[in-house]
Amino acid sequence: MTSTGKTFDCVEMKNCIQAERLTQYRSQRGKYTSYVDFINSRVEDSELAKIVRGKAGAPPARETP
Repeated sequence: MTSTGKTFDCVEMKNCIQAERLTQYRSQRGKYTSYVDFINSRVEDSELAKIVRGKAGAPPARETP
């Protein structure tokens, strides 16, 4: 069995996504008390996160004040 090469770089993809999130946070900094609150609000809006939390039996994401 031979493996095929990846057509994308996982670390590069993660770094790009994190850079995008940080840019979004900086542009909306006044709406959130911290970066963690910003990320939590994004999770609350994510359908995928809701599905994963439901399957894992985790409680819903905490609400921001």
